[in-house]
Amino acid sequence: MSTSSSATTAIETTRIEADPNVPLIRLTRDFVATPEQLFRAHTDPDLFARWVGPDGMVTTIEHWEASNGGSWRYVARRDGLDFRFRGCFHDVRPNRIVQTFSFEGEPDHVALETIWFEDLGAGRARLHAQSLVDSFDGRDAWLRSGMETGINEGYAKLAALVSSGTV
Repeated sequence: MSTSSSATTAIETTRIEADPNVPLIRLTRDFVATPEQLFRAHTDPDLFARWVGPDGMVTTIEHWEASNGGSWRYVARRDGLDFRFRGCFHDVRPNRIVQTFSFEGEPDHVALETIWFEDLGAGRARLHAQSLVDSFDGRDAWLRSGMETGINEGYAKLAALVSSGTV
């Protein structure tokens, strides 16, 4: 499965692909934004809290150090329920973020995520992300979890933040 795609075909909703050979999920989405804006939205805790996750979730950042070796933790709340997430930043560069990601309700399932931003020119950028998990069963559970809704609604909020000039 190829991670590259034509820069002339806009990807307006997130393309979510499961790799058939390794327990990996790939995400791809285009934004009317620069790579620098997307990087900032992923590393600035105030901005991140405004767009991450599905509609109706309120995210509170408890800890955020977006630097090599830093860590993060946030709580997403909806309907009186708390969902806690945490991880470590392994590599933070303007065009690439490598981090771990864990839902505290499933502490044995930690993903290694890599996010990078491709400049498409003319004020457009393509976000690429991949999450490597420990098993095909784990990967497939993520895919069945409703993650598609959260990702698409979150990225729609990110697109709106960028177009409003907030990012």
